[in-house]
Amino acid sequence: MHRQRSPNLPVSVAPLKVRAQKRQPDQVRQVLWLGWLTALVVGLAAAAPAKAAPLQLPALVAPASQEHHVGKVIFVELVTPDLDAAKQFYGGLFGWTFHDLQANRTEYAEALLDGRPVAGLIQKKIPAGAHRQPAWLSFIGTRDVDAAKNMALQHGAKVLVEPRSVPDRGREAVLADPQGAVFAVLASSSGDPPDVLAAPGEWIWSSLMTSDPDTDAAFYQALFDYEVFELPADQGAQHLMLASDNYARASANSLPVNRPNAHPYWLNYVRVGDAVKMTARVVALGGRVLVEPRVDRHGGKVAVVADPMGAPFGLLEWPDTESKKVTQ
Repeated sequence: MHRQRSPNLPVSVAPLKVRAQKRQPDQVRQVLWLGWLTALVVGLAAAAPAKAAPLQLPALVAPASQEHHVGKVIFVELVTPDLDAAKQFYGGLFGWTFHDLQANRTEYAEALLDGRPVAGLIQKKIPAGAHRQPAWLSFIGTRDVDAAKNMALQHGAKVLVEPRSVPDRGREAVLADPQGAVFAVLASSSGDPPDVLAAPGEWIWSSLMTSDPDTDAAFYQALFDYEVFELPADQGAQHLMLASDNYARASANSLPVNRPNAHPYWLNYVRVGDAVKMTARVVALGGRVLVEPRVDRHGGKVAVVADPMGAPFGLLEWPDTESKKVTQ
C-alpha cells in the first residue's frame, strides 16, 4: 500500500507497516472502564421495556449524503451521571446548545454548535459504592460493523456490545482493543461528516493513550486500513499518526511517564482559540485541569481537562493555515 507524508509535520516522518499481534486485554483492570462505557449503548437499548418506543436518535448528517470516511472519528458520546450539570458545563464552555430526547427512563441530549450536531450526552447514574469515571466514547466510521467486529476478534479485541441497528443512526458496536481501550464502530446510515477543518468548539483530534502503541496501531490498521507514520517523541515514548483517505485521523501515543500503568484510553480534543483562557474557564465552571497548557508540535497550545463529573477531554489550538490533509 502506498504511503504518504504530511506537510503539516515539522519534520519528516517515516511510514510504517506494523504487524498485528493477538493479545488478550487485562480483564481485571478493565472492569470499571468496560462496565461504565458499555452502559452507554446498552442503556439506550435496554433502558425501556421491550414493547416501549425506543429512543429516537438523530441522524449524524442531515440532509443525508453518500460520503463515508473509514477510520475517521465521526461522533462522540458522553455517558455522565448528571446530564443537567454536563449541559451547563459544556454549554458555558463551548457555547453548545442542546436538544433533549427522552424515552421512558432514558435521558439523552444532542449537543449542537450553530445548529450542527457535535456530540451526544446520555445520563447514567453511578450505582452506590461504585467507582466509575464518566467518559467520552469515540465512534470510528466503518462500512461494515459486523466485519469490523470479526476482524477485531481475530486480533485480540473484546466485544462489549454486539452489533445492533439504531433507527436513523446506522449500525454500531462497542469494542475493547487488545490493550483494553474502549471505542465504538459505526456505519452511519446518513453518511459521515465531511472532511473540513473543525471550527472552534468542535472536535478536531483523537489520541489513543496506550501501553503498547506499536501493537495497538497494528490492530487499528487491520480494522481501518490506516497508514501509520512514526513522529518524533520524547525518549522512551512513541507517537504514531494514523491516516486514511489522505487525512490524519488520530494518533497512538505512549501513556504519560507519570502514569505508565494507567488503563489505555481514547482522548478526544476540542478545537479552541486560546487554550490558556479556556482552561481558566474550565476551572470557573467547576472542572479540573489535568495537564496544564503547553506548546504542541504545531506551535499552538494543548491542554487536558476534566468536566465537573470527571470526564477527561483535550483542548487544542489549531491555526486556520494548518490542514489535516496528508499529501506527498
